[in-house]
Amino acid sequence: MSASATLRAATGPAHAAIDAAYGRFDLTDRDGYAQFLLAHARVVPPVERMLNDAPGLPAFGARTPALAADLTALGMMMPDPLPVPVERDPAALWGIFYVVEGSRLGGVMLARDVAPGLPHAYLSAGHGRGGWREVRAAIDAAARDEAWMARAVAAAERCFGWYGRAAG
Repeated sequence: MSASATLRAATGPAHAAIDAAYGRFDLTDRDGYAQFLLAHARVVPPVERMLNDAPGLPAFGARTPALAADLTALGMMMPDPLPVPVERDPAALWGIFYVVEGSRLGGVMLARDVAPGLPHAYLSAGHGRGGWREVRAAIDAAARDEAWMARAVAAAERCFGWYGRAAG
């Protein structure tokens, strides 16, 4: 099984928990949608900063500016970030990268549920054509051995946990 497939299988329960946590926000309602964005705004900036500073990861399009713009359009400010421990282990960083980049896929689907007239630049910031395939291929190429994979999975699960804490 490829590294990206292993990450998907191993983190399935954590992913399902996050889907449930964020599923309680009503994206068709201005206040519910604002709370959804605020939850993301607590976790996305510190995690993107960590990934941006990490050597060896592919370039990715940070979504923090789009998130801040959506909140500004709703008359809100970025909240204080969740304290997220900085990871240094390359395997851990790849696991976190998997979660952050994977969230783009769900975001594009969720953007369809946002009420008309509400800003949705953050959720609409998906991968370009073939982008998710490239992310998975990069993860697969970076993977080393079972110990590397175990560290990547553990970090991906921690990242899902950060998203969960941000959702309240």
